[in-house]
Amino acid sequence: MSYQQYPQQQQAYQTGAGEPPLWAPYYGAPFPVAVRRFFKKYATFSGRASRSEYWWWALAALVIDIIINIITAVGGATGATVAANGTAVPGPGAVVGYVLLGIWALGTIVPSLALTARRLHDVNLSGWLVLLVLVPFLGALALLVLTILPSKPEGQRFDTPAG
Repeated sequence: MSYQQYPQQQQAYQTGAGEPPLWAPYYGAPFPVAVRRFFKKYATFSGRASRSEYWWWALAALVIDIIINIITAVGGATGATVAANGTAVPGPGAVVGYVLLGIWALGTIVPSLALTARRLHDVNLSGWLVLLVLVPFLGALALLVLTILPSKPEGQRFDTPAG
């Protein structure tokens, strides 16, 4: 969905700065704004999120995951040894990577679930469908397809304007 498809919907809640308020989806959100809105709406499961908000954050999370995994791999390879029984023992630097990975996962699980629920709302679906992630493989695949769907104006029923 773009500004051109539903211009009256987007113009209805534009602010002076050109960015919609936090309770509204931001169609065509640029990368830094999408990441900032992700953290500002940390545990907000109500409202909606545009495809750009969702997928820009997915890209940012993927890049950060790759960086942390590289740190873990390099740290694990540095000083790694092989035990007498033939098993590899990772180097002490791997612990730093695992700690970073754990902190990252714990720090982003709630806002990621909230963003996914808001994205489902924008498609006019229940946010409870985020629980599909609990079904191995097929649930995640179904959730992927649902987050790719275009926005629907009927999703406005999930909006909760503030102020």
